[in-house]
Amino acid sequence: MTRTRIPEIGVIVAAFAIVASLPWLAGSYMVSFAFSLMMWLALTQSWVLFSGLTGYISLGHAVFFGAGAYVMVLCWGTISFWLAIPLAGIIAGGLALLLGYPCLRVRGPYFVILTFGLAELIKFVVVNIESELGQFSRVVFGGPGVDQLFHVMVGLAAIATLMTYVVRRSRAGVGLRAIRENEEAAETIGVSVARYKAFAFAASAIIPGMVGAVMVLRTTYFEPLQAFSPITSFTIVSIAIIGGGDDAPGPVYGALFLVVLQELLWANWPQLYMIILGLLLVFFVLWSPDGVHGWVRKWQLGGRK
Repeated sequence: MTRTRIPEIGVIVAAFAIVASLPWLAGSYMVSFAFSLMMWLALTQSWVLFSGLTGYISLGHAVFFGAGAYVMVLCWGTISFWLAIPLAGIIAGGLALLLGYPCLRVRGPYFVILTFGLAELIKFVVVNIESELGQFSRVVFGGPGVDQLFHVMVGLAAIATLMTYVVRRSRAGVGLRAIRENEEAAETIGVSVARYKAFAFAASAIIPGMVGAVMVLRTTYFEPLQAFSPITSFTIVSIAIIGGGDDAPGPVYGALFLVVLQELLWANWPQLYMIILGLLLVFFVLWSPDGVHGWVRKWQLGGRK
């Protein structure tokens, strides 16, 4: 890593340190808003780490979020939540390796459909397991306070952002982008395609697993259809499309844009929110594929001339 990258990482760390100070500087509404922002940022950065770099569009990341939540519920009261959170991430990463074996053998729309289908399969497996156990929903009592969970979520968002930033600029990042451009050519020049894809897919699942574990403590409620909801995956992809790019700033712009839009419209005009979101996705896909990040880069380049 070059010396010019070190100050950039310092700026990222400083920005998240400022966000982490919100419980002492702002009211409960602002903390709740920042909590939602950090959650979506962590999830989308993880998605970009795999899908943004490789071009394999995943609609299955909700399963890692749900798996993390389920691990936390099963471990609650047995082990410390400080141990349960990383355990949730490890199990989500292991699940990604297991799912990656069949999924990463196909490409394009087949990969999209397969990830979505497997996510739905696992969701209903968990539903059936819970039904057999006589548990149609679970309530978590005695969880940590909101401020403590907020700081954990900020930490996860910071780690996910740094992972995307560092991997994007590493040798692995070059290999993953080569796979996106031309997988056969990448393999010809010596890129270990299977290993790189498996690494990126597993790495992209770890943070969502931990985020799911934190969120089930935040909501104090676990219900499989909600925890494994495909809406989570669709929202992640929407944020990535709006933010644009295959680098860490894209999810920041996209998450901020979408969370602000949700706050303004979802409570009072949910139908209008869905219409606007649909129009935005059509616009960015057809006319601005680089998203908000692309606009910012063009503005920066224009300012240097």
